Amino acid sequence: MTQQRKPRVTIFATGGTIAGGSDSNTDTLYYSSGDIGIDSLLAAVPEVHDIASITGEQLLNVGSHEVRNCDLLTLAKKIHHQFVNDLADGVVITHGTDTLEETAFFLDITTQFDKPVVVVGAMRPATAMSADGPLNLLQATALAANPGARSRGTMIVLNDRIHAAFYTSKTHANALDTFQAVEQGSLGFFLNAKPYFYFSPAQASHKPSFDVSQLDQLPRVDILYSYQNAPADLLEFAIERGAKGVVINAAGSGWASPALEAAATDLTADGFPVVFASRTGSGFALKLSEQGIGAGLLNAQKSRILLMLALASGYKYTQIEQLFTRPLSLL
Repeated sequence: MTQQRKPRVTIFATGGTIAGGSDSNTDTLYYSSGDIGIDSLLAAVPEVHDIASITGEQLLNVGSHEVRNCDLLTLAKKIHHQFVNDLADGVVITHGTDTLEETAFFLDITTQFDKPVVVVGAMRPATAMSADGPLNLLQATALAANPGARSRGTMIVLNDRIHAAFYTSKTHANALDTFQAVEQGSLGFFLNAKPYFYFSPAQASHKPSFDVSQLDQLPRVDILYSYQNAPADLLEFAIERGAKGVVINAAGSGWASPALEAAATDLTADGFPVVFASRTGSGFALKLSEQGIGAGLLNAQKSRILLMLALASGYKYTQIEQLFTRPLSLL
C-alpha cells in the first residue's frame, strides 16, 4: 500500500515578537524583536513535522515596523516561486504583529494561486511565560497544510482564530485577541491544531489582483492624519518629497479639515490621487465631494498598499477611483 505523502509547507521567517527574546520571562514589553531564527522557532514546535514536510527560510529578522516595500516584493516573489514550481502545498510567514495586516493585505492581492498563504505572529515573545507563538505557529502550519484552506485568500492566524487578510486589522496594542475583522468576523477557529471553517471557500467579492513578478520597486505613497484645523502644509511637503499618491486618514466617513480638502480638490483636478480613509476603525469612507477618492472599507494603511500597487501597475486616476469604489457596485 502506497503511503500518502505529507503536505509540503514552506515557512518564511521575518522576525517580530514571535521571534522575540528577553532576559526576563515576565517581560512582554521591552524585549528584542527578531531575536531568534527560524531553526529555533521550529525546534520549539517539533509537532509541525507531524503535520507537514517543512522547509524553513529566514528572509528577515526585524520588528515589523522595519519592513520595507522591497521586502514585500521579495516575499511575494518567493511565494510565487514556491507555487509556480510546485515546491509547496502551502506557505506560512512568521511576522511581527504591528504591521502584519499590511503585509498580509499585500500578499492577499498579489498572490494569484488557490494554495493557502498564512501569516502568523505572536503578542508575547518566545522567552515569555505562556508565550503564544508556538501554538500560533503550529496552528498556522496546520492551516497551510489543510486542503480546506484553499481558495480563501491570504489568512491571518493568532489566538485560535482564522481571519481573512483583506478585512482584518490589529485593534489592541497588547491583548492576545488583537486581530479582528470588526464587521466581517472571522473565517474559522482551531480546536487543538485542527482548523474549522464557518463558511465554504470564498474571498472578498471586490478584491483586486496585481502581478508584481516584474516589479522591482513601488512608488511612494504617504499617509497623512486629519484633525481639527489641520493645515495643508504636510500634503504639499509629501508631494515635494516625491509622493505619487497620498492617503488622508480622515474623520467619520471621509471628512478632512477645510485646508486639506481644498488642497486635495486642486490636486485631484490635475489627476493626482488623494484617497480619504476613515480613522474610526470601521465603516465605509465615501467620496463626499470632488476632493478625492473614498477608501471604502479599507483603512489608511491598506489604502496605501492598494494605491501603491495601482500606481505601479500604471493605473490612471479614473481607474484608481473605480478600484476603490468597486464595493459600491454591490449596493
